[in-house]
Amino acid sequence: MTTPHNSAPDGTTASGRHFTPTGSFAAQTDRRRVVFATVVGTTVEWYDFFIYASAAGLVFGQLFFEPAGPQFATVLSFLTVGISFLFRPLGAFIAGHLGDKYGRRLVLMVTLILMGAATALVGLLPTYAAIGAAAPILLILLRILQGISAGGEWGGAVLMAVEHAPTARRGLFGASPQIGVPLGLLLASGTMALMAVIAPGDAFLVWGWRVPFLLSVVLIVIGYYIRRRVDESPVFQEIAARKEQTRTPIVALFKRHALLVVVAALIFAGNNAVGYMTTGGYIQNYATNPDGPIGLDRGPVLLAVTGSAVTWLLSTWYAGWLSDRITRRTTYIVGWVLQLGGVFALFPLVNTGNVWLLFLGVALLTIGLGFTYGPQAAYYAELFPASIRFSGVSISYAIGAILGGAFAPTIATALVQATGSTFAVTLYLAGMTLVGLVATLLLRDRSGIPLGPDHEAEQALSPIYGVR
Repeated sequence: MTTPHNSAPDGTTASGRHFTPTGSFAAQTDRRRVVFATVVGTTVEWYDFFIYASAAGLVFGQLFFEPAGPQFATVLSFLTVGISFLFRPLGAFIAGHLGDKYGRRLVLMVTLILMGAATALVGLLPTYAAIGAAAPILLILLRILQGISAGGEWGGAVLMAVEHAPTARRGLFGASPQIGVPLGLLLASGTMALMAVIAPGDAFLVWGWRVPFLLSVVLIVIGYYIRRRVDESPVFQEIAARKEQTRTPIVALFKRHALLVVVAALIFAGNNAVGYMTTGGYIQNYATNPDGPIGLDRGPVLLAVTGSAVTWLLSTWYAGWLSDRITRRTTYIVGWVLQLGGVFALFPLVNTGNVWLLFLGVALLTIGLGFTYGPQAAYYAELFPASIRFSGVSISYAIGAILGGAFAPTIATALVQATGSTFAVTLYLAGMTLVGLVATLLLRDRSGIPLGPDHEAEQALSPIYGVR
C-alpha cells in the first residue's frame, strides 16, 4: 500500500526527503487571488448551468414541449438537461488537449465566455407558441454549448487551485472551485425564488424566468475581469519552460491510464447522480407539480433548495479542509456513509408535503454530498501525472457526469411514473452511492504526492490496487 506523502509546509516529507512544493512558486497574495478567482469563476459557470436545470423543472415543459402532453413534456424537458452531459466529454477532450499544451488559464477564459453567451441567449429564446419546433431545437443547441463549456471548465479551475496550493493545504485550496457548485445553486435558486415573488403566476411563465438568464451577462463580465488577473499554474509554467508539453496528451492518457479514468469517473458518478436531485431540478419539479402528490408553491420550494445550498457549501468546504488531515480517501469513505443515510431520509421527508421537512431532507442530503465532493479536486489532481493531468481530471469528471447526473432526473421521473412510488428512486440513488464507495476502495490514497514535472515517474505509478 502506498504511504501518504504528507509533508511539512517547507517541503520536507515524513521520510526526510526534500522537494520544492508546488505552492512555493506563488506568493501568498497570489494564492489568495487564485482562490478568489476560482470561487467566483466556478460560481458564475454553475449559476448558468443550474439556472437552466431549475427552469427545466419549473417552466420549460410548458413553454417548449407543451404539445407532448403534461407528463411527457416534463420528461423531454429533463432530457435536455441530460443531453448537455453527453457533450461534456467533447469539452473535456478539447480543454484537456489545450490545457496540457497551452495552459490552464487560457481554457478558463474561453469556457467562461462560452457558457455566459449560451445562457444569455436562452433568456432571449422565443417559445414553442411563437416559432414552433424551432424553439426546442434552439434550446437544445444552446444547452449543448453549455455542456461543452462545463466539460472544460472544471479541470482548469481545479488545477489552478490545487497546483498553486501549499502541499499540506491542497484539500482546502481544492475545495474553492468545489464550493462554486453550491454557490452557483444558491445564486440560481435564490434568483429564481426572487423572480417567483416579483413575477408570480403567469408573469413568471411570460417573462419572469428569463431575467436570471439575462443577468448572466453581468456575472460573466465580473468573472472575466477577475480571472484575467490570475497567473498561470506554476506546474504548467515549469512544464512550458522546459518545453515538455505532451504532443498528444489524450492519447497518452488512454494508453497508460484508461482503467484509472474509468474508476475515477465512477467515484464522481456516485456523487453526481444524487446531487442532481436538486441541481438537476427534479425535487423542484416533483414538489411543485400541481398534478403530483405534493403540489407545494414554487417560491417556498425554491427557498428550501436555496437553503440546502448553504449546508452543501459548508460541508464541501469542511470536507476539503478535513481531507488534509485524515487523507482524501478516508474523507470520501465517511462521505459515502453520510450520503447513503441522506438518500434514505430524502423522500420520506419530502413526501410529508411540509416545506420545512422538505428543507430538512435536502439539507441532510447535502452533508454527504459535500463530503464526497469537497476532496475531489485534490484527489483527482493527485491521481494523474503532471504532463497529462488536465486531460485526466477533465475527462474523468465528464464521463462521471454522464454516468451519474446526466439523466438522473429523467430516470427518477420515469421510475415514479412506472411504479407510482419514490422508493424505486431511493434504491437507484443508494445503488449509485455504493458504486462510488466501491470505486473509492479500489484506489490507494496519494495525499501529498509531489505534483511537479520532476516527479512524473512517481505520479505515473497506478494508484489502483493490484495495478502497476
